[in-house]
Amino acid sequence: MVLLKGLTSDATCAAIEAREVGDAILQACRGTYLLGDYEYDGTTSIGITLFRGKQDDADELLKRADLAMYRAKALGRNAICLFDPAMESAAASRAALLSDLRRALQNHEFELHYQPQMDSDGRVTGGEALTRWRHAQRGMVPPSEFIALAESAGLIVELGQWVLETACRQLAEWARQPQLENLTVAINVSIRQFLDGRFAQLVEKAIRESGADPQRLKLEITESFMIERANEIIAKMEALKSIGIGFSLDDFGTGFSSLSQLKRLPLDQLKIDQSFVRDVLNGVKDASIVRAIIALGRSLNLLVIAEGVETEEQRKFLEGLGCFAFQGYLFSPALSAPLFENFVKETHRLKDRPLPENGILFPGQPCGDYGLESASIEAEGLAGSWTVGNAVVRVPTIT
Repeated sequence: MVLLKGLTSDATCAAIEAREVGDAILQACRGTYLLGDYEYDGTTSIGITLFRGKQDDADELLKRADLAMYRAKALGRNAICLFDPAMESAAASRAALLSDLRRALQNHEFELHYQPQMDSDGRVTGGEALTRWRHAQRGMVPPSEFIALAESAGLIVELGQWVLETACRQLAEWARQPQLENLTVAINVSIRQFLDGRFAQLVEKAIRESGADPQRLKLEITESFMIERANEIIAKMEALKSIGIGFSLDDFGTGFSSLSQLKRLPLDQLKIDQSFVRDVLNGVKDASIVRAIIALGRSLNLLVIAEGVETEEQRKFLEGLGCFAFQGYLFSPALSAPLFENFVKETHRLKDRPLPENGILFPGQPCGDYGLESASIEAEGLAGSWTVGNAVVRVPTIT
């Protein structure tokens, strides 16, 4: 803690003076330190709060400075942040949500939804399992609000284990139905969950107790896995692959991964990040990156799947580059297990049929199969009307 005396009485000027001192501290702390036989480059994060006289007690001031310091860390470290009352409000909201999250794990308030993964023939090959939180008061809480919170609070291991066990039970149930028996399920795994010493054993236990086919399970990891404890991670991956589990590298191209590390990972699939897919038709750089990822996948004998596919034009472009697996709103959003099952059955049932006279086209059925160039959903959700040229194709509700 650094206490500055004699600052200007004007709050704005005092904040500027405090930041100047903070900048000097940042500069002084920069450099390489020798710890034993190792060189270490540290980062410094500084939080600043202002006060006048005895209006606030020491504990309150330290709490504010601490909040600002953690905000500086969140901004990327080696930074300075001034306390803002909005930070305190955000911290209070975060604490309330964290309390609800702990309770939700105990009360089983989570659900697994599945976003279809499609092949170039318009058939569903599997689904990505996505966690949904049905809060008693807030309704559906978006994953963007609670996944990072679970990660930072150390709850992601418990939540991830629930996802794993639930998905394995679902796989075993689908295996008993002829139309669903060949589906795969992809599960996102956090680095903290993967590095848990019991992870491999817990995966094997979930498969054994559920009766799921391990060859139908795919674990999605991110490029951040390559940053720390690479040898341990590779050993775990190889142990799990030995029992049939596959691995997909999620959000590929966003993490500046080392190709020398990439070739060591026992992967089965690369997943093109949706940020590249979104602009693949308009951005020269995005198209070049996508083309390079597909070529890299081929050279490493890996399957490539594109996520975030929203238009038929994107799908055709990707297919032209050699990508034949897709995921995105062009086909379907994430669905509850019963709706996902119906989606698969109806999509496969209608795949090889011509467009019926009554104009019914089920979601997930590519318009190109009927010689139609494009289509757009005009209503929210799965039901609505698809406009194709001057014609309107009706999409029924799946129940």
